[in-house]
Amino acid sequence: MPLRFCLVTTFYPPYHFGGDGVCVYRLAEALARRGHHVDVLHSVDSYRLAHPADPEVAYEHHPNVTLHPLESSSPRWAALMAHQLGRPAAYGKRIDAVLADGDHDVIHYHNISLMGGPGILRSGGARAGGGRPVKLYTAHEYWLVCPTHVLFRMDEEACTDKTCLRCTLHHRRPPQPWRATGWLKRCVDEVDLFLMPSRFALERHRADGLDRPMRHLPHFVPDPAIEAPAGTPGTGPVIDLDAPYFLYVGRLEKLKGVQDLLRLFGEYRKARLLIVGDGDHRPELEHLARDLPHVHFLGQVHPGRLAQLYARALSVLVPSLCYEVFNLIPVEAFAQGTPAIVRDLGATPELVHHSGAGAVFETLDDCRHSMEQLRTIPGRRDEQGRRGREAYEATWTEDVHMDAYLGIVDELRAGRAT
Repeated sequence: MPLRFCLVTTFYPPYHFGGDGVCVYRLAEALARRGHHVDVLHSVDSYRLAHPADPEVAYEHHPNVTLHPLESSSPRWAALMAHQLGRPAAYGKRIDAVLADGDHDVIHYHNISLMGGPGILRSGGARAGGGRPVKLYTAHEYWLVCPTHVLFRMDEEACTDKTCLRCTLHHRRPPQPWRATGWLKRCVDEVDLFLMPSRFALERHRADGLDRPMRHLPHFVPDPAIEAPAGTPGTGPVIDLDAPYFLYVGRLEKLKGVQDLLRLFGEYRKARLLIVGDGDHRPELEHLARDLPHVHFLGQVHPGRLAQLYARALSVLVPSLCYEVFNLIPVEAFAQGTPAIVRDLGATPELVHHSGAGAVFETLDDCRHSMEQLRTIPGRRDEQGRRGREAYEATWTEDVHMDAYLGIVDELRAGRAT
């Protein structure tokens, strides 16, 4: 029987910047393909704060998906009110029009920081047939327990000693008075179940005070063998994919640790480093790499070209300095039969330990050693890549995820009926 879902998220393609929007888009499309009806409530205002121009990439949307964009004549003021008050504020009436009158079976919250804060968790009234909708929340970052969302203390290191006010000011964000009250706790009590993409994120939220039902449910990645992207790979720097290279994919921000890779490749010349992605840190990184001709910045690339880069790489390198909630890059590599070498921090090592498809490093010397093993030991790269693909098929496909997700929905709905 088809159900009606509402996915609530600040960023949604094409109005998005990273993995959280992609994950919500994939979920919406997967639900729609299975015959369910999906409303998506998202904030164009929040996207335009950092990107006033229209998005460069278009996305197709299934006919069963209906978009409800939040736009206003004063996007900065509307987003700031939600951020400071912890309530939908300027968006309240439009949000209520979708959630309170939508007769949804499930309301699933994602990144909600700039469109309603914790107050939006209280939206969504009784259904026409009686009862209230099931409410889920997926943590894509640490917004529930960290004012800066990323647990990256003073923009220098993973947070082990909380100094929230100083850190918030250091990140040039206004403090949120509601975090010093009981407002967040009253709002999260409205959620039936929190879905955590990694065991690390689950335990970290629990340690930081989230005392609500939680369950581990990893994200999924579309199978590149089934969902080959349409169109041509397009133009860009001409790169010889036959010569050995390691690959970085992701945002170019300090907390992603690419500067450490440049330090490593300053001495390591036995293979190239290809860097895919963009971000505020890119000019500084390019300056650091000015004397490294074997390091190439490719910027944003077409999905078809990215698939080629994954498939031919010796390994992806993931040097994140922050506590990732879940990192899609290793799983995308595993789907292509490519291993991953990741820093021993946050949730990302779980992916390597579970799959056996790569290595975990603490120091740059450790990273270099693992790289050399993949480069020089016959069959090592292919064997680890095979393990990655097998783990992907068993754990991170759309079908595996959706079976678990819809099972959770059925379980919670059945509990409501008893």
